[in-house]
Amino acid sequence: MYMGYMMVTLVMAAIGGLVGKVLQRKINKYLQVPMRSGQNGAEIAKQMLDHYGLYDVRIVEGQGMLTDHYNPQTKTISLSPPIYSGTSVASAAVAAHECGHAVQHAEAYAFLQMRSAIVPFVQFSSKAQQFVLMGAFMGMGMAGQVGGWLMLACVVLFGITALFSFITLPVEFDASNRALAWLDDTGAVQGEEYDGAKDALKWAAMTYVAAALSALVMVMYFLMRYMNRR
Repeated sequence: MYMGYMMVTLVMAAIGGLVGKVLQRKINKYLQVPMRSGQNGAEIAKQMLDHYGLYDVRIVEGQGMLTDHYNPQTKTISLSPPIYSGTSVASAAVAAHECGHAVQHAEAYAFLQMRSAIVPFVQFSSKAQQFVLMGAFMGMGMAGQVGGWLMLACVVLFGITALFSFITLPVEFDASNRALAWLDDTGAVQGEEYDGAKDALKWAAMTYVAAALSALVMVMYFLMRYMNRR
């Protein structure tokens, strides 16, 4: 079982790493494409928030690269330095995307609410997985139902992670669609700028697709192991 688990993990990690590298390359490319308007990411974000009347959402400068996110608990949009201060197509696209999440929150977007509701279960699952996995590896040789119950626990715990990953997909795609629609409708980006923003957000979404598929494959792997024990 251990070797099979490691092989599945390595293959999915390689796929995720490949998608991540493509995203990094795309972001770096569009960080070099300046906006004709000269606006930076923070200004784009403020304009979009003002457009939707979200005056209680703060925009702050975070740290690192590709760490941009919206925190619904504090109503804060954190933009990494290249996005916050940058005047590039990538800056506009990422900033608008995070504003898309703020709009979702304000409009009580169903999938965002669902994702938020299962966060405590995901946190518990993430902590429990390593211990259950260890027990499952040891329990494979156990007689009786102990090994089977441990394997079933793996299915459930990884299933929670997979559910979270798949609920995240519509959240991310919808935020990108909102961002692109606003950028286009307001003329914040035009022509090739819009095409670049769309390309950057597409590959950002692909990282979530890769994560969801990886989680699904892991669930299927443990489910098959569990069924083979019956």
